[in-house]
Amino acid sequence: MRAITAERPAGFHGRRKGKPLRPIQKSLFETLFPRLELDLSHPAPQALGALFEVPTEDYGLEIGFGGAEHLVAEALRRPRRGFIGVEPFVNGMAKALVAIDREKLGNIRLYNADAREVLAWLPEASLANIDILYPDPWPKARHNKRRFIAEATVAQFARALRDGGTLRFASDIPDYVEWALAAFAGNADFMSVERDTATPWEGWPGTRYEAKALKAGRVPGYFSFERRARRLRDED
Repeated sequence: MRAITAERPAGFHGRRKGKPLRPIQKSLFETLFPRLELDLSHPAPQALGALFEVPTEDYGLEIGFGGAEHLVAEALRRPRRGFIGVEPFVNGMAKALVAIDREKLGNIRLYNADAREVLAWLPEASLANIDILYPDPWPKARHNKRRFIAEATVAQFARALRDGGTLRFASDIPDYVEWALAAFAGNADFMSVERDTATPWEGWPGTRYEAKALKAGRVPGYFSFERRARRLRDED
């Protein structure tokens, strides 16, 4: 197991660790996390079901799950879906471990470094869904290049998603929304799913970041993109 430290993973910007962990959180990092951590030093299994402790039928990835409210709610709501949660922030990972232990969830695996490493590791067309919820907008112009959604990562999303798979993106920052929409519009492997972007998706549990945005008077937007069929894309 890689040691959990406050050091930034390669390619990651921002805080790595916040408040000191509680004893139960420290204990779960020693006992539960080694069982759930993805080992990218070995090739990914072609059948991702081999990663999980319970039978699974399809697979989802949540990038930057924060306090894990949505990740855990989805795992409870979809017990036959295997979820991979990526969160470099140590305190967010600690919250996920506590919730996973409390709910006795066997359909979640975790990774605490750069999500681009997981995207590159996964087999092509292996995911049914990717969620990116309230990512850091890096609002200063000189930091825009640090935004996770960009031309290169959109191409990685397209490789990992199966035909008809869905990527869901939520943000309360209009400039980042425009940035992300432009990145997806520039990739012919995706098409926007027409919907009411002011309304969260079915089963949405809310997150602390959403609550913070609403309290500040910002209006969140919820966007969905569908992965085009590879055969049809090749014929265009």
